[in-house]
Amino acid sequence: MNICRSFPPVITPDSRVLILGSMPGRKSLEMQQYYAHPQNRFWKLLAALFAADVPGDYPAKLKLLQDNRLALWDVLGICERDGSLDSDIRNEQPNDVMRLLREYPQLRAIVCNGGKAGSSFKRYFAAAVDIPVYYLHSTSPANARMDLAALQEEWKILQYWLRE
Repeated sequence: MNICRSFPPVITPDSRVLILGSMPGRKSLEMQQYYAHPQNRFWKLLAALFAADVPGDYPAKLKLLQDNRLALWDVLGICERDGSLDSDIRNEQPNDVMRLLREYPQLRAIVCNGGKAGSSFKRYFAAAVDIPVYYLHSTSPANARMDLAALQEEWKILQYWLRE
């Protein structure tokens, strides 16, 4: 089993919604970029939700987050896993999500991207969090049962928490 380490959070003082994944997949870890797998629909979904062009490079992807007051991190900080499947995660250790929430009190809601992010968040943090948490379907290509339009309908909750 390979030891995997998540990235630092992408967050600014303007961030209002924290999106939490589980742990970056192999392609993301290789490239040191969130949601780097070309088949992951995360960036396409955000572009569709915010009527933006799909960003072509990583700086443009981070700008899409910042422009829409979104923060991004992972529930897990360290785990063991071969490959990219969440079901293969072993010996997980969480990130310090509670510290992040204390440091950024302007966050209004949390969105968990997929089942593993959701179950890990429930295990480690849900009882201590006092802002709304949404457990949404994954943007991963492993979630083939939901097309982009269905994901977009579910993920519209982001827009609710971003309005002034």
